[in-house]
Amino acid sequence: MNNPQESMNHYKDNDFRTIEQTMEKLSGGTRRLAAQLTTSASFDSLWSVLTDYDRLNLYIPNLLSSKKIFQKENNVHLKQVGAQDFLGMKFSAEVTIDLFENKELGLLKFNLIKGDFRKFEGSWKIQNIKNTSNNSLIYDLTVQGCQWMPIGMIEKRLKKDLSENLIAVDRQAKSTKNRHKF
Repeated sequence: MNNPQESMNHYKDNDFRTIEQTMEKLSGGTRRLAAQLTTSASFDSLWSVLTDYDRLNLYIPNLLSSKKIFQKENNVHLKQVGAQDFLGMKFSAEVTIDLFENKELGLLKFNLIKGDFRKFEGSWKIQNIKNTSNNSLIYDLTVQGCQWMPIGMIEKRLKKDLSENLIAVDRQAKSTKNRHKF
């Protein structure tokens, strides 16, 4: 996939439009990836799914655990462990992230506190698409692996994971939109 601006269609029988992705190669083995999904899921259902921190691993692929370890108002610290099969080998990574919630802007912005990456930061953003009832769900991630981590080799996997994460959040938001969250 040489085109930096890629679109992929998913699930013909669902109302997914397209997932648009970009990937930038930055200095020092750093990659910035962004993916966007158009969805009919409501803002509130998407926000509820994204902020259900202790249950994210139940529907986000390859996320083994997600645990809220601190919260003060709109500042949250999460400890997450992800795992992959890559070239027949098991690979796992752990991060503790500092997350800032801004519901008014539909923004969850996160930065690495500590973990198995030199850099792991980004955001989830929910935006209403003007003159429609649809929303855009945007996931933006800048990642720099440790020296032993071949980021160039796993960038294709990262791109796939971003799409899968968007689809998983969207699917969960649509399955829970009529349920009361307590």
